[in-house]
Amino acid sequence: MALLTVCLMVAMPVAAALAQAVVTTENMVSQLADLETTAELDAAVLRQQASDRVKSKVDAVALKRPPVAAQLRKLPHLNLDIQFNPDSPVIRPDSYRMLGRIADAFADPRMLPYGFLIVGHTESTGKREYNLTLSQRRADSIRDVLVTTFKISPKRIQAVGLGEEQLLDPEHPKAPVNQQIQIVTARKL
Repeated sequence: MALLTVCLMVAMPVAAALAQAVVTTENMVSQLADLETTAELDAAVLRQQASDRVKSKVDAVALKRPPVAAQLRKLPHLNLDIQFNPDSPVIRPDSYRMLGRIADAFADPRMLPYGFLIVGHTESTGKREYNLTLSQRRADSIRDVLVTTFKISPKRIQAVGLGEEQLLDPEHPKAPVNQQIQIVTARKL
């Protein structure tokens, strides 16, 4: 399945809590609905590319790795600091308010024609295989909450974990900002 992509970005690792406070539903809608450029992306293909790269042990040094999906960086995007239990896909209760804002944005009439991609990332600590799996489980967890708790149609949301294979701050591979989640307008339905 080809994906049309737009990402939104608020990436201030030092002031993550402050950044979350200013990301309103209306901000999300206005940025997600501003789809100007398209890119061909497929969640299953991205997942496979990241997995293949990890298995091949290519680019062992995080600073030297090219992004798996460079087009994500070229588009407007929003990175959100969703809190999880350590080494777990369990979302912490204090992040449900942000998930509610995301669901409200997805349910906005201007956003109903779109499908979305939830992209999970991790910082470059620990084993690459583990980080890739953890990022996928976290992206799936967010997708599941949006579908089950907030009743967003599962046909509108896909999830992909890129682990440390596409660092959000490649200059600082161990920075907490690399754990953020991207919300992407993935396709027009």
